[in-house]
Amino acid sequence: MRRRIGRRESGIEPGALHSILPGLKLESGPVENLAVTIASAMQIHLLKSKIHRARVTAGDVNYEGSLGIDQDFMDRVGLQPYERILCGNMANGERFETYAIPAKRGSKAIVLNGAVAHLGKRGDKLTIMSYAAVRQAKAKKWKPRVIVLGPGNKIINERGI
Repeated sequence: MRRRIGRRESGIEPGALHSILPGLKLESGPVENLAVTIASAMQIHLLKSKIHRARVTAGDVNYEGSLGIDQDFMDRVGLQPYERILCGNMANGERFETYAIPAKRGSKAIVLNGAVAHLGKRGDKLTIMSYAAVRQAKAKKWKPRVIVLGPGNKIINERGI
């Protein structure tokens, strides 16, 4: 059951809420309904970026880790260097989490590095995803940035870009 906290009960000033919920836009004065204020600031995790059907071009088990991705692909879907990613290997069903590092721009490279090099081989198709925490108010209009790759890791479709 959600308890409504009125002005008399809470008397919480916006400054106190900003320390708990940074970035929350409040009007000056005490918060009238803390439950509604907090609910409007709740975030959910939504797909932010996706590279679908990326073919693995190489692997290096001796590299310290990560997934090398052509910088053009990263830019297209909004992936940042060292951003956390979740990958699914369509060839063997393996799923793994690592971080993205830029490979040479225009190379079409998708390189399994470190321990994840054991989870796939050259030619395997990967789905590479990252997620963002989004306020529920923005979630209804949210559109992920998606590219679909075809033979030779060429972009054959894109959405949300």
